Amino acid sequence: MAGPEDTESRGEQAAPAAAPTGALDAIGTAAYVVDEEGHVIAVNARAEQLLVRPAEGLLGRDAHDLLHRDVHGHPLPRSQCRMRQAFHDRRTAQADEDYFECGDGMLLPVSWMITPYDVGDGQAGTLVLLHAQQAPETARRPDAATVAGPMPELQRLALLAETTTRLTSTLDVEETLRRLTELVVPRLADWVVVDLITERDEVWRTAVVHAEGAGLVRHEDLEGPMPPVPAQSQMPLSRALRGVASALAGPRTYQRAPDSGIAVEQRRLFEATGIRSAVIAPIRSTRAVLGALTLGRAKDPVDFSTSDLPLIEDIARRAGLALDNARLYQRQRKVAETMQNHLLPQLPQVPGLQMTARYLPAPDASQVGGDWYDAFSLSDGATALAVGDVVGHDLEAAAGMAQLRNMLRAYAWAHKEPPSRIVDRLDEAIMHITDVTMPTMIFARIEERDDGHWELSWTNAGHPPPLLISHDGLARFLTDGHGILLGTGVRTPRTDASTVLPPGSTLLLYTDGLIEAPGHTLDAGLNSLSRHAASLAHRPLASLTDQVLRRVRHHRNDDDVALLAVRAPADT
Repeated sequence: MAGPEDTESRGEQAAPAAAPTGALDAIGTAAYVVDEEGHVIAVNARAEQLLVRPAEGLLGRDAHDLLHRDVHGHPLPRSQCRMRQAFHDRRTAQADEDYFECGDGMLLPVSWMITPYDVGDGQAGTLVLLHAQQAPETARRPDAATVAGPMPELQRLALLAETTTRLTSTLDVEETLRRLTELVVPRLADWVVVDLITERDEVWRTAVVHAEGAGLVRHEDLEGPMPPVPAQSQMPLSRALRGVASALAGPRTYQRAPDSGIAVEQRRLFEATGIRSAVIAPIRSTRAVLGALTLGRAKDPVDFSTSDLPLIEDIARRAGLALDNARLYQRQRKVAETMQNHLLPQLPQVPGLQMTARYLPAPDASQVGGDWYDAFSLSDGATALAVGDVVGHDLEAAAGMAQLRNMLRAYAWAHKEPPSRIVDRLDEAIMHITDVTMPTMIFARIEERDDGHWELSWTNAGHPPPLLISHDGLARFLTDGHGILLGTGVRTPRTDASTVLPPGSTLLLYTDGLIEAPGHTLDAGLNSLSRHAASLAHRPLASLTDQVLRRVRHHRNDDDVALLAVRAPADT
């Protein structure tokens, strides 16, 4: 019986204590019951005898994975299981001939009927009734007569389609390897071994996995660094790692005098795993050879043959494309993260003020973008605050942002002028010396007055307004000082605005990625920010900042976010 396709574990599950085993014993044929996920929760003695499996070998197991096979003894793809289709439809169904694998390895033709079954306590189950199509003692073991030869074309195409779908839907190398393992073991082999070539041309045995029962076991003791690949070696693994060709292999292949250290490691692999027949295929992308895929059979009595090579090569080729994409993505992401970490500034230590900042990249981008924040000391002792947005979610946007931020720092340090005049200077310059596209920003300065209170003065160039939240939870947007965005070429006077920060109040400067969402108005985003920030006014500043991001940023937002929070000292 098939469970949902996204079930992560195929291992044993705890059977409910109220499993209706007693009721099944009254049925005059082999029977078992599965829960809503397809795991066996009850079985009668007739089914134990027919399937040559004790109850403890059935209870908690996924019935489809454990029992269902095709006519050749291969695991039956879930997409081809008639029982699974009826199970998910919650309807009664029957079939005259299917194949179950018994506990002794025999392949037993059976007819079956399933029907919805109430297991009590409001839980829905499914009852499965089994009849042997022939005497159990005449059940056959899969042998060369039934297994030899290539996989049927329909199954081959289904497997390749599943391989493409599953491997191309992730950009994580480890996840790609895990999915590859699940695709080929135990469907095609008992063992799967993946050797990958690192960026430094070293070979690393990345995965050695064995099918054991209904689960997969990883053998980390067989993984790790491998000797170099000889340029002249004709051994199958060496040839595959050079991208020469796929090949069949077995223990005898590596019993001859080894021609290299990597051949010694292969001999150790065959001895440790008991693999008696293997296929070794190159894993290559369109650009390079990435490694080798080895599928091995230890328990399966049928050796791999040359007719199996095209299928294994197709799977390895798809794995190569997926791994190459994942590596390129991770490499780009690493570069981007390093660049972003260098671009995001360290916040200054200002006596009396608390300050924290957060940056979240766009979910589908390269971990960098054009949103930015900054805070730095000015030559007259005040502290500058800035937040801005440059169009884009890529390295080009990040580079433009860095240019803008550095120019702002230079102008602000060199000229003791109001924020509006500093931004005017910046606006005049970016038209001539950068390619930054229509950025927005808020530039502010904050300084302590003689009476001990903190005063904020700012100018706004087309950016969402700052939010000021009092210690008591009163929130208001600072809408004064608003002007047009930068880079338009229009010379209009910019204005300054100022306010005194109430003791214990919190100032939030943010980018539009925090408040925008598909299908929602900007006013809705601003209202959400004001409401949630006000409710968090009593929180420590770091907690307030994290919670604002978590609560306000919409889950469908595809923009990056910069958030700068400043808290004035409370009255003593």
